[in-house]
Amino acid sequence: MEAPDRRWAWSEIDLEAVATNVRALKARLRPETMFMAVVKADGYGHGGHEVARAALAAGADRIGVATLDEACRLRAAGITAPIHLLSETPPVAAPVVVERDLTPTLFTVAYAEALSSAAARASRTAGFHLKLDTGMGRIGVRAEDALDLVMDLRGLPGLRLDGVFTHFATADVPGDWEFDRQLERFNEAVRALREAGIDPGVVHAANSPATILHPEAHFDMVRCGIAIYGLHPADSTHGVVDLVPAMSVKARVSRVARLGMGDGVSYGFTWHASAPTTVATLPLGYADGVRRSLSGQIDVLIGGRRCRQIGRICMDQLMVEVPRGLDVSVGDEAVLVGRQGGETLTIEDQAALAGTIDYEIACGYGARLARVYRPAPESR
Repeated sequence: MEAPDRRWAWSEIDLEAVATNVRALKARLRPETMFMAVVKADGYGHGGHEVARAALAAGADRIGVATLDEACRLRAAGITAPIHLLSETPPVAAPVVVERDLTPTLFTVAYAEALSSAAARASRTAGFHLKLDTGMGRIGVRAEDALDLVMDLRGLPGLRLDGVFTHFATADVPGDWEFDRQLERFNEAVRALREAGIDPGVVHAANSPATILHPEAHFDMVRCGIAIYGLHPADSTHGVVDLVPAMSVKARVSRVARLGMGDGVSYGFTWHASAPTTVATLPLGYADGVRRSLSGQIDVLIGGRRCRQIGRICMDQLMVEVPRGLDVSVGDEAVLVGRQGGETLTIEDQAALAGTIDYEIACGYGARLARVYRPAPESR
């Protein structure tokens, strides 16, 4: 990532917005319910350890990530709170999981054996969380086989069952029977463990939409990702909880040019000036997360006014048409996501135009843009 003073394109991350969102989500929980802040994919493009610190300072209890490298970077950045790996690592990486005091996900005997061996060599006990597949069809032991797997693991030294969890496929769809079916399977599996005299540890299932819409799925802990960044997981959560977007994307105008009638712009000349027109260039493109498929569809704010993006978005540049009456100069600030004047452009708007979800758009902006944090991250 380039330093913000070396390039006229950057993202701004409002860490107080992250804290506000964590507090708003926690307000929906019982006091004893724990909160996991999920900061995988470099904090959904917002910065993993910076968001982790802000979330922990706002009351999050634990951190969740997808990969071992993500977890190791958090430890290297000084994050001492419990860090959960939300999927199994390759068995060969089990010693690193133990060494860095991470909380692994487990759902296969092969991984359990590797984790047990690593824990024994380190003279430690590895507390794991058992992942149940209740219908998502992605990862995890089938819910009906969970008890058998736990019984099979009893002979392996150095392992301790610290939690049981699942993931919902349709928590964002109000009244969906598949959600009810997954929840029922999960409850049955946890009940079977308890009836067999096995303490399931921390029971958790709720992602962001379930945290917002389904209090019956809160259990001992919830896991919130997209919502802590101020982005709604679905239309169904709007109006239920107030979230504050944490990311803005900005650039400075790098060139202003006057085009004659009929002049084209960018690759393929998909846009031609219908009259003499002023065009401004911004030094960011699809390598920075501005989707090429959005070419000719999005607006950019300059001087508090909407300027239409024109021509194809390039890898490192994009162009906008300057409306009549707006005086634009090199160095002027432009906003692709965020507020300027009385106008607002959102990640959700871009996702709708691109036919995707806000998760993907947010992650894309983490690719190359320098980040400016406001305020500075707190330590924990």
